[in-house]
Amino acid sequence: MSSDLSIRLVPDELWEIVGPLIPEFAPRRQGGGTAPVDDRTVFTAIVYVLTSGCAWRHLPAGFGVSVPTAHRRFAAWTRAGLWPRLHGAVLAEPGASGQLAWASAIVSAAMARAGEAAT
Repeated sequence: MSSDLSIRLVPDELWEIVGPLIPEFAPRRQGGGTAPVDDRTVFTAIVYVLTSGCAWRHLPAGFGVSVPTAHRRFAAWTRAGLWPRLHGAVLAEPGASGQLAWASAIVSAAMARAGEAAT
């Protein structure tokens, strides 16, 4: 995917907040498979799905993340409580007002997709 779109979806300032909140990748128990995809790449693909409203199966291949990988990480990050923690972290970040609206939109979309009530 073009770096312009990736940077617009997940600007560096937002990634500085999100990166430390992402749970550590745990390889699947059965082993095998390919090397894990970079967290920022996966997060950017998830943000695209969440904010565009497209179905998971319509995730453009240009993001470099397979649909199953993006959806599996979304589900794992949802179970780990990433979205509410992201919302709280953005609220607590001094000077993050520019990121607040975008992060709130991401969190609201994530919670709606996960079937949770947005707070």
